[in-house]
Amino acid sequence: MAKCFKNFDAKKTGLFAAGVLFGTAGIKILSSKDAKKLYTNCTAAVLRAKEVVLKTATKVQENAEDIYAEAKQINEDRAAKEEEVFDGEEVTKETTAEETETTEETAEA
Repeated sequence: MAKCFKNFDAKKTGLFAAGVLFGTAGIKILSSKDAKKLYTNCTAAVLRAKEVVLKTATKVQENAEDIYAEAKQINEDRAAKEEEVFDGEEVTKETTAEETETTEETAEA
């Protein structure tokens, strides 16, 4: 029997007993009416915050969609304008080339 008590550590046993005591007291405190009221109020606050976050996220998403649509339209307008300028330059070069040929033909005649 002396061997059994040889491995007995009073400090560890005391800490274990204190943990059980605080755990039991903690469970009673956490399950009290006051604690339930606190949890209910905290949960209500979290739900209110969730609503605010969802509204803000919706607004941000709508704004992002608007920005994307406007940016897309700007790029389409720019591409159309560049195409017009590019087509206009080709016509100008073709016209200039035709005028040069006509001028050379007239000069030769």
